[in-house]
Amino acid sequence: MKLSRALPLAAVAVGLLATTACGATEASGSTSAEASGAPAYCADGPIKFGIEPFEDPAKLEPAYGVLADAMERELGCEVEVQVVEDYSAEVLAMRNGKLDLGQFGPVGYVFASEQAGAEPLASFGTADGKLSTYTAGIWVPKDSDIKSVDDLRGKDLALGGVGSTSGDVLPRYALKTAGIPEAELNINYAGGHPEAMLALVNGTVDAAQINTQTLATATAEGTFNPEDFRQVWTSEPIPNDPITVRPDADPELKKAVKDALLNLPKEDIEQVGKFLDVDPAGPLLEVTKETYKPLFDLASEMGLTEKDI
Repeated sequence: MKLSRALPLAAVAVGLLATTACGATEASGSTSAEASGAPAYCADGPIKFGIEPFEDPAKLEPAYGVLADAMERELGCEVEVQVVEDYSAEVLAMRNGKLDLGQFGPVGYVFASEQAGAEPLASFGTADGKLSTYTAGIWVPKDSDIKSVDDLRGKDLALGGVGSTSGDVLPRYALKTAGIPEAELNINYAGGHPEAMLALVNGTVDAAQINTQTLATATAEGTFNPEDFRQVWTSEPIPNDPITVRPDADPELKKAVKDALLNLPKEDIEQVGKFLDVDPAGPLLEVTKETYKPLFDLASEMGLTEKDI
């Protein structure tokens, strides 16, 4: 298993191209997958697995390292994890064939499906065997005069990052539903979910988006005390992130990855699950495009295009 820190898009592309070239060289030599007894789908080098930057890469890397190690044991070939720079970088990388697998946020998956043909395989289950969900939210200080979304006019609102389901699209949908033009408040993109929360904690904004995933992590770490703040809006439940495969991948690889994911012990999923507000974790569960239909509908209603991620 290999791990790579988040890089600018150009560097991601170059690095993955280099990895692919190296894998091809090894596959053509005496250490080919066939010669070593590894499955044929390992012959082109490591399976490249992209992860959206929904949390600090320094925290995500060890968690996904455990998941990748477990996948390697099941698949019989190396899995290389890449925490990408942003949502659009991951979609572009899969479209250009630089990623074999990708975990996308729900709205990110909409665009990965439309632009890259990403096929969903599995998502995160709860301990009782149900597909996990999370919610978006808007929070304010406990003593704030903001009581609802309507009171956000003229205020500073921190959002996570462009293209994020809970950190961008759904809070903006809440404004639209309330009939509040975005020009009537100051929207600040903080650069990520933890950064938006930090802006609220530091008092540099009047309100901030905080989803239940970030809330659970920060509360456990002691960096956020919910008793000092109030939630003035929450979304409907959102199906958790799908793990997807590129459409032109070897059919045997698709089947093997899906089987591996659905059979991983919960112990190999727990660290990732905690970042996704799935604690205690259950097994990964099969998902399809239909699972995320509400997100396709949301993207259509909001008039989102690839420029919005």
